[in-house]
Amino acid sequence: MSIELTVNGSAVSVAAAGDTPLLDVLRNHLDLKGSRYGCGLEQCGSCMVVIDGKPEYSCAREISTVAGLRVETVESLAGHPLRQAFLEEQAGQCGYCLSGILMSAKALLIPTKTRAGGDRQRVGRPSVPLRRSPENIARGRKAAAALRQGGRS
Repeated sequence: MSIELTVNGSAVSVAAAGDTPLLDVLRNHLDLKGSRYGCGLEQCGSCMVVIDGKPEYSCAREISTVAGLRVETVESLAGHPLRQAFLEEQAGQCGYCLSGILMSAKALLIPTKTRAGGDRQRVGRPSVPLRRSPENIARGRKAAAALRQGGRS
């Protein structure tokens, strides 16, 4: 089965069974190693990507469900100020799930429309993993707040 989607701004066509996990396709078919396999149960966030502007787990998401959609991985943040803010604030610990934290943070910075027509920041699950130290969570929030004030997403 050939599935077409957009990954990090580029149109791609992937030959894979429809029930293949998106994470497997990203890592093994497209050689995007930034998203990682953690629990496989959509709980840890190591596999987090942004699909059409929403944070989503990729470990159990079947590739057939993202046909025609826009998928962003941590590799899309190469020149993004969010990545730089996390580096400057040393917001990562061991780094294994940092890609998921970054993608969750990026999704929070994407403005959405309210029913009244105004913009608001996207909030909701999945979110930044909470097992991180309070200091690093505070650093991440500070970096995100600075980006919001600067109007960058």
